Amino acid sequence: HCSNYAITGFTKAVSDADVAGIAHDHQLPMIVDLGSGTLIDMRDWGLPYEVTVRETVESGADIVTFSGDKLLGGPQAGIIVGKKELIAQIKKNPLKRALRVGKITLAALEPTLRLYLNPEKLAEELTTLRLFTRKAADMQAQAENLLPLLQQALGQGFVVETAAMNSQIGSGALPVENLPSFGLKMYPASGKQAGRQLTQLEARFRALPRPVIGRLHDDAFWLDLRCLESAAQALFVEQLAQLA
Repeated sequence: HCSNYAITGFTKAVSDADVAGIAHDHQLPMIVDLGSGTLIDMRDWGLPYEVTVRETVESGADIVTFSGDKLLGGPQAGIIVGKKELIAQIKKNPLKRALRVGKITLAALEPTLRLYLNPEKLAEELTTLRLFTRKAADMQAQAENLLPLLQQALGQGFVVETAAMNSQIGSGALPVENLPSFGLKMYPASGKQAGRQLTQLEARFRALPRPVIGRLHDDAFWLDLRCLESAAQALFVEQLAQLA
């Protein structure tokens, strides 16, 4: 599965169904490492298409492996689904005992999976999907509210602007897909030694009690506000005085 890269141009891939047919003709199991592994059709929420676990199983895969975090939205874990007799063989392997997840991971994974029983509420209750589907207009309003506070904290040495940008999904799936987003852009007012000043600014944000991670691009420091929800925003504002 092309989980963290894309090949473009004159390319072609063999389908899972074709590979499954070849494998089964030779009495071999067909195994797919799906990468991120989503349980839902993301197009229902206006997001780019990503093959689902169900579609992979229905295409003929006997075993499918995927992540419990990333698009699924749960804790970091690896999940194996498939035919009962093959799962039984895996469970007998000594590596299963060495690599199995602990109770804390299972305790976090179960309520995440239960959210999928009510897909109509998924965009509200599943953090990953809620952040993916945030409206650019809401993030723009948030940026406009934060701008004067951030400008005051940085002083006259930097210019702070609101800016349209893109959030890259990445994370083991959809490696080149972007979502329209909005945030804040900062750059030195003088323009002198811009690279050095921006590197120092990035370090100041990263050194806050709750580190703030942005990116350096096009002679500016950028903060994408997609993942800054209300609870985190209050802490972000509270920390601004420590930037000086």
